[in-house]
Amino acid sequence: MKNFKIAVLAGDGIGPEIMNQALKVLELVEKRNDVSFELMQGNFGACAYFSDGKAFPDKTIAMCDEADTILKGTIGLGHAESQKIPVEERPERGALLPLRKRYNTYANFRPVSLPPGLSHFSPLKPEIIGEGIEIMIIRELVGGLYFGEKRRGVTEDGKRWVKETLEYDEDQIRRILHVAFKTAMKRKKVLHNIHKSNVLISSVLWNEILDEIAPEYPEVTVKPLLVDAAATALCLNPGQFDVMVMENMFGDILSDQGGGILGSLGLMPSACIGDKKSYFEPSHGSAPDIAGQNIANPYAMIGSVAMMLDMVMGLEQESRNIWKAMQSVFTEGYSTPDLSNSGSNIKMIGTDVFGDKIVAHLKRV
Repeated sequence: MKNFKIAVLAGDGIGPEIMNQALKVLELVEKRNDVSFELMQGNFGACAYFSDGKAFPDKTIAMCDEADTILKGTIGLGHAESQKIPVEERPERGALLPLRKRYNTYANFRPVSLPPGLSHFSPLKPEIIGEGIEIMIIRELVGGLYFGEKRRGVTEDGKRWVKETLEYDEDQIRRILHVAFKTAMKRKKVLHNIHKSNVLISSVLWNEILDEIAPEYPEVTVKPLLVDAAATALCLNPGQFDVMVMENMFGDILSDQGGGILGSLGLMPSACIGDKKSYFEPSHGSAPDIAGQNIANPYAMIGSVAMMLDMVMGLEQESRNIWKAMQSVFTEGYSTPDLSNSGSNIKMIGTDVFGDKIVAHLKRV
């Protein structure tokens, strides 16, 4: 039997609600597979600051160090509550970026997946969606502008200034490009390289490294595209894309746009992969305005579990079962109020019932 220690960081806002549904699924997976999960729960984000004085407390760090992998919920608070937290301890800066840096989770996978049965969620026209959307966005996650030197000050004449540095070295670029090429080899063997080399010298280096690597993957067709053009193309013709690779900030923006063409970031899980440790999380925010109301959809949280089972634990079939189960609940006409409007012929159910229905579908597999 395989044993896995999982650090469970439920987080803030709707995080605990959707995490509870993910744990229901994990419980069933454990019962019917030759695997056991040791779940270790810790505070992370704003809740950790208010309880422990740090957004990423030492005891949570020790727990994550011990874990084989990390399952993370959503973090963050509304504007007013965030003002009660020092800038350096606000969840994204005080918890999320240190998590990524500590475990060097440099490869972020965000599937933009809209099978035909879910096409009604998308704001795009049916003729644009076609037979569905299946894109894998691969984002470099621990370099670039977000991790570069940051300075601010005041000039002699009293003018405030800020300086942030975009930094990449060739090793950082090379390793994420290898991930992207290997992913493309497993799919349609088409890789869109998203850059801004007409303006940014960092993109010039990025493209140079890509040209050096590409001969190692002769079966993969590389299609370069400026990031602004890619943003337009995602709306006008998303079906042209299969695997897209890009640096950190481009990936942050375009993957959120990917959620937009699906109809909600609530339909987008993600995986953040390092050489030694990885974490899995929904791409959406903590939605503090609807927290505690049992109306948040757990799709992205449970989808993150499916990615964890596939990418870390070798349970590929069970991962596929979870995807099918989640999509089946939608195709049967059920949804949660955060994703659908009342009066849209959708049968509204709560977060917990949605999770129960997924488990029920899994039991029938």
